[in-house]
Amino acid sequence: MTTIPADLLEFTWVWNHRAGLGTPALHRRVLRWLEARLDERDHRLLLMAFRGAGKSTLVGLFCAWRLYRAPETRILVIAADHALATRMVATVRRILARHPLCGALLPRGNDGSWAADRFTVERHAVLRDASMLAAGIGGNITGARAELIVCDDVEVAGNCDSDAKREELRDRLTEAEFVLVPGGTVLFVGTPHTADSLYAEAEGAFLEGYRRLVLPLLDANGLSIWPERFPDAEVAALRARVGPLAFQRQMLLQPVAEDAARLDPALIAHYAEEPEYREANGRGVLTLMGRRLLSGGAWWDPALGRPGRGDASVLAATYVDGDGRHYLHRLAYVTHDPEAAEDPATQQCRAIAAIARDLLLPVVRIETNGIGAFLPGLLRQELSRIGFNCTVKEIASRAPKVTRILGALDPILAARKLSAHESVFRTRFAREMAAWRPDAASARDDALDALAGCIAAEPVRFPSLPPRGPRMDWRGAG
Repeated sequence: MTTIPADLLEFTWVWNHRAGLGTPALHRRVLRWLEARLDERDHRLLLMAFRGAGKSTLVGLFCAWRLYRAPETRILVIAADHALATRMVATVRRILARHPLCGALLPRGNDGSWAADRFTVERHAVLRDASMLAAGIGGNITGARAELIVCDDVEVAGNCDSDAKREELRDRLTEAEFVLVPGGTVLFVGTPHTADSLYAEAEGAFLEGYRRLVLPLLDANGLSIWPERFPDAEVAALRARVGPLAFQRQMLLQPVAEDAARLDPALIAHYAEEPEYREANGRGVLTLMGRRLLSGGAWWDPALGRPGRGDASVLAATYVDGDGRHYLHRLAYVTHDPEAAEDPATQQCRAIAAIARDLLLPVVRIETNGIGAFLPGLLRQELSRIGFNCTVKEIASRAPKVTRILGALDPILAARKLSAHESVFRTRFAREMAAWRPDAASARDDALDALAGCIAAEPVRFPSLPPRGPRMDWRGAG
């Protein structure tokens, strides 16, 4: 009696059942769509689903099922880098090795064809190419051939944040056309990271004419399409953590422009109190408005040009409490006297050292891009001169400034987790923040960049360390 091969949904159900997992309605919808597109010979496909939907796992099961149904199939996985592509290939290899329907596909010999980034199943055809191969977007795929090409998360934040990078990404993906055999299928899987996304749906778009399945987290009524995994409370918390811009792109799949995000100073709470230091049980305790502060520090974005011209030299100093609320306690536009006997660098380092001492800052981070390379040593000398023990860290910023600012400030403002001392609002900070636009090259952003540096540097609590020298160590245990 001839056994009817399992369809994709049955194949997945068997796998999930052995693992003690269910197959939610969202996943069943994706699986049915993938099989229907194969049956109807749709060869250009785009699957967009929100982050955390399990789309890569489902596509891995789809690839394993393709090999189960047609062992001669050759599959090429392209991802943003080789490691990401290898994860997909390794997942499929693991499914084939453990799925009860795939025993006949396991190779009988030990010829090295069962590697993490490429493997070959037992098949009748004698083919040069592996059954499945991983490649990064910059890898050499010349000479390869495939019936199915899976482009899994080829667009990521690091390769689409400029026109040149987006153009390069499209050029590299065009190479896949020479790998695909006639009648083969290309399946893109991902989420948008930019307004000019690879996945944008418009006339002349890169994926124009592709059959699409687009699954945002929220439906037209604003309800979660996977409430068991993403209930309303979790959706609200996620939106607050990542900010509206990232939520729209990654969870609602809307390739909105950077200028859709506005940094509204009205979202910052004001306060007038100063921190209070005391010692309890031999340890320092720093509180602000009755709340214990657990970490803090400063970020200095230096500039040594003549005051009033060019970039400003800005220091932002923040604290963080146990609830993750950030307090922008000082924002100093550091200047120098061009007529003074001391050089500008020494004058500014002396001012920074005084602020660090007055605020009991445990660390000052200096952005060393450009003129900042020699300043850390000079600042350490000034701190030593006044007898205050404070760590000086050198930071080289590589991400674009717009990305740094939005990535740090957008989520914290959306979550209403930023407060600022009233002295901050006596500077031009609020005006600069309200006027800032991501696409405005001439916009003032030095203070925003310094604040973003402070926030981005605080994902982990400072560890509890014994006091060193005269520094009063008020930080809580990490």
